[in-house]
Amino acid sequence: MASSNSSDSSTPAELAAPYGSGPAAASAAASSATSAGGTGGTAGGGAEAARKPAARIRTHHLQAAKVNGERFAMLTAYDQYSAEIFDQAGIEVLLVGDSASNNVFGNETSLPVTVDELLPLCRAVARSARRALVIADLPFGSYEVSAQQAVATGVRFLKEGLAHAVKIEGGKFYAETVRAMVQAGIPVMAHIGFTPQSEHSLGGYRVQGRGDDAQRLIDDAVALADAGAFSVLMEMVPAATAAAVDAAVDVPTVGIGAGSGTTGQVLVWQDMAGLRGGKMAKFVKQYADLRTSLSDAAKAYGDEVRSGQFPGPEHSF
Repeated sequence: MASSNSSDSSTPAELAAPYGSGPAAASAAASSATSAGGTGGTAGGGAEAARKPAARIRTHHLQAAKVNGERFAMLTAYDQYSAEIFDQAGIEVLLVGDSASNNVFGNETSLPVTVDELLPLCRAVARSARRALVIADLPFGSYEVSAQQAVATGVRFLKEGLAHAVKIEGGKFYAETVRAMVQAGIPVMAHIGFTPQSEHSLGGYRVQGRGDDAQRLIDDAVALADAGAFSVLMEMVPAATAAAVDAAVDVPTVGIGAGSGTTGQVLVWQDMAGLRGGKMAKFVKQYADLRTSLSDAAKAYGDEVRSGQFPGPEHSF
């Protein structure tokens, strides 16, 4: 997504927030002014451009990626430091997933996590990400009752969680729910295919959209996009089916276990970075082994404490 922050004739350049941008932005502006003035900063357009942070990723940037044949990366994040690191690494989208249920809170599935548990995690991520688009999952039980319930929950995530958009699971049955949320000013990413919140009704973790069932996913995606969803995420879907869904909708698609034919890809960060132990899903690629690194560090620390090596004179006052 190399040109996601570029403006063109069809997308006007984003203007500064007309009512101020909060204490974080004010602090950054003051720091920039100090850097340019009293600390020997070099004046001029080049230095100013170098200090200026990249523009916030917006939903229309993801749409531009789809139109231009580009791709974007998405990772889950649940805390300040993971959000800050991934944001600085250039990850375009951060998802405060209901996967926090089994990656933060220790549950076996995503079903037990609540809105009140996710909101503080969402705030931490949104406060720490300067560039990435932050999307929050609406957890099980927080949107299924009615479109009004979904709007109310979505409003909480934007107001209290500081999220920029939300994600809900389900097929075309939820098209009117999506429409109501979008009309209320809540950007919505739709999630089809295997939907973890429905694991009991789906009979467990099963690939969706095989054979004749592919048309169902295409119909779901079209209905949700037509209702206003800015993107469609597909989980555990055959690559050919995912590619057919991507071709059937104008909005960007995101895959997790859905092949390479989508506009974006998402993984749970603890899986991607090798923090979680145990068997990984087929679609997971591990880019690091943080579990071993952290375990080795903890063992070394424990050994030095027990032997009296730490703290040494250099760590004491």
